[in-house]
Formats: sequence, structure tokens, C-alpha cells
Amino acid sequence: MTRLLLPVLALTLAACATSSAPVTPSPVAPRADGPRHVEVVRDADGRYRLTVDGAPYFIEGAGLEFGDVSRLAAHGGNSFRTWRTDNGRDTAEEVLDRAHAAGLMVTMGLEIARERPGEGRGVFGFDYDDEAAVAAQLERVRAEVRRLRDHPALLLWGIGNELNLGATNPRVWDAVGQIAAMIHEEDPHHPATTMLAGISRELVDEIRARAPALDLLSIQMYADIENLQQRIADAGWDGPYVVTEWGATGHWETDTTAWGAPIETTSSVKADLYRHRYETAMRVDSTQFLGSYVFLWGQKQERTPTWYGMFMPTGETTESVDVMQFLWTGRWPANRAPRIGLPTLDGRTATDDVRLRPGQRAAAAVEATDPEGRPLRYVWEVRREATVLSHGGDDEPEAEILPDLVAPATAAAATLTAPAEPGAYRLFVSVYDGAGAAAHANLPFHVSD
Repeated sequence: MTRLLLPVLALTLAACATSSAPVTPSPVAPRADGPRHVEVVRDADGRYRLTVDGAPYFIEGAGLEFGDVSRLAAHGGNSFRTWRTDNGRDTAEEVLDRAHAAGLMVTMGLEIARERPGEGRGVFGFDYDDEAAVAAQLERVRAEVRRLRDHPALLLWGIGNELNLGATNPRVWDAVGQIAAMIHEEDPHHPATTMLAGISRELVDEIRARAPALDLLSIQMYADIENLQQRIADAGWDGPYVVTEWGATGHWETDTTAWGAPIETTSSVKADLYRHRYETAMRVDSTQFLGSYVFLWGQKQERTPTWYGMFMPTGETTESVDVMQFLWTGRWPANRAPRIGLPTLDGRTATDDVRLRPGQRAAAAVEATDPEGRPLRYVWEVRREATVLSHGGDDEPEAEILPDLVAPATAAAATLTAPAEPGAYRLFVSVYDGAGAAAHANLPFHVSD
């Protein structure tokens, strides 16, 4: 396995742009006789490759915790990543068995305590100067590695998630290095990585010095993924890497209204950005790039119920799923999701800072089309703007739905009656084709006297 302590290549942007040819996903045939041998190798021409039992393997995957594994395989993915060995619903063994049955491989997340405060699953506010606690964490992870190391669906070990986010103590990388070294002692078949929020020279220097046993880096970016190659060059990283989170523009990266509500792009704009970002920021690197995991194969609440998920809360696919199938396989799905434009309220869009008086009636409208010409069903709803806000993807409750404020609630054009209580709200519209696909958009508005 390639280690970070090996001599590294001098990175140039020209080297990163040597090829833009499509990469064919690498399916893995079912096998039940123990672990596959996975390596990060460096070819004679200086290019890094991931291999499984000696065969090249390029990751065409998605972040998936509760999403449908079989649908990922059906759309052309060959792998998925997790964030922890126990997601509260399924054991790691069940996750790996499900992946194996579908012919997929898994980058298995190992939950590592974070220094930053946070909410939800995991340990937050951890002190990496506490040697006893660090040692206990190492032994916990050792037990997880021993338990799972022989599963044939295992691809990589992912040590923690964005441990640099909100962290100040560099000893976290000492702990990561110890865990990576332990993994190589316990498991000679699977490389180890760690997932980073962005990349910088300071971060790379710390990891090189403190965690040389890592085999590759994993980078997570959203809108800034368009600058990935420049960020890698600026950081001086010339080793192998995977992009383990990328997708929609982050809620911290987008425009906001005058009252601070982030403006979410439509599902159609997101799909266009998925394709553009993958083709222009990742596929251009044929030297260091080993593949990626798009975020998120499923649905979650983070600022809104639709911001990051590639599926509707009710399970329908969006255009982002269609785009990823095309990028992975070169083929579009037989049934493609509807395409949606910007919704308007009182004749204005989200960037117009729509303000209404309590009880004011205002026209709402949206335009949508279906590629197959199917009749579309529209669903409008109003929610309060989310006020319990998470950080770094932590758990977040959905905002309250306020019923009976839009009529008719199932047409492309409707009338909104503004809530009586002053405050920040958001108007959502979802469009369904009746064949398992949908589109969505929303518009924040403010009610005041």
C-alpha cells in the first residue's frame, strides 16, 4: 500500500488535466470467500490507481446511510460510503451484506470524536490532550476493524469525518495516524483514509507530519469543488485522493435574503451543477483522483428537507439521480425527472426579498415540464423558516408545516394567504410525474406589519 511518507510527485495543473475521457464504473462480482485485497498503487507513469484483487477500481459512488442500496446499483454506482459502523438502524454487518448482495463495495466510516461542539450522533467536544480517552478510542476502533476486516464488500476505512472542522488541537492528527497504523497492523487488505472539510497547505503539512500511515486523503467540498484542482495545487498535495462529499451548493455558500434566509437552488439547477462540477473539477485529474462519493443518496433535513438529498422525502428520484446515472454509465434513465423553473410569489422570485403583510393574498406560480410528456401533479406547502440550525451536518429537526395556506394546493398556479403571525417562512413546491420522479423548488418570504 502507498503511504503518505513515500516521496511525493510534484503536482502541476497540466498533469491534473491530462485526460477528460469518461471513466467506466468498476463493478465487483459477488464473492464470499473472505476479504478482497485493496491497494493504492502508483503506475510507472506516476499515476495513482485503486485496485481490488489486482484489477483497477475507480469509485463511482454516493454517500449513503439510509438510502436504497439496490437503486444505487441499478443507476450505475459501484460503491457507497458510510459515516459510522452503527447508524442506529442497521449494523455494519447488515450494511456490508446488503452492499455485497448488490455487487457494491463500501468505504466504511469509523466514528471518531470531534473537538468541536455539536449535536446528534457521535462524541463532540473531545479533548485530544486526554491520553486515556484517546487510547480508549483507539481500542474501540480496533475492535470495529477486527469485526469487519474480512467482509468481501469492504473497500476502504474512513477515519472520522471532517475532524478539522472547528478544531484547533493538531493532536487530533496524531490520533488519526495511530488509528491508521493500527489498521495496517490488524488488516493488511484495506487502505485507510480520513475525510477532510476542504484542503489547505497547513492541513496537509500537519497530516504529513502526524499521520504518515494514511494511504490517501479524502476531500469534501460543495460549491468550492469547482476550485478543487487549484486548492490541491495550493496545498501542495501530490498524493492520491478521493472526493467523499460533493453535490449541491452549500447553504453557507449561497445568497441570502435581507433577513438572512439562505436561497436554495431548484432541483434542476442542482442537477446542472452536479454535471458541471464533476466534469470540470474531478474528471480532469487522471493522476491523483481515485473517484468520488456524491452527497446524498437519500434525503435529510439540513436548512430544508430538500437541500442535499437526491431523492424526495417520499422516495422519488430527482434530476440529480438522472445526471449521476449518465455520468456513471453514459446512459440516461428511461424515465427522467421533471424540469422545474424558479417559483414566483407576488410576481417576484427568492432574490427579490419577498415581503407580505399578515393575511395578504399573493399569487404563486411555477413552470415545469416532463421529458416524456407525462401530466404533472403539483404540491404546495408553507413551512416556518428553520430556526434550530445544525453545524457540520449534525442532526436538525424539520421546520413546522402550516396547512391550508395555499389554494389550490395541486396546481401550477395558486394563491397563498400569508400567515397571521409575523416572521420568516418558506414556500415549497414539488412536482411529480406519477412514475417515480419529481422536481422541487422553494422561495423564502417574510411576513411583517
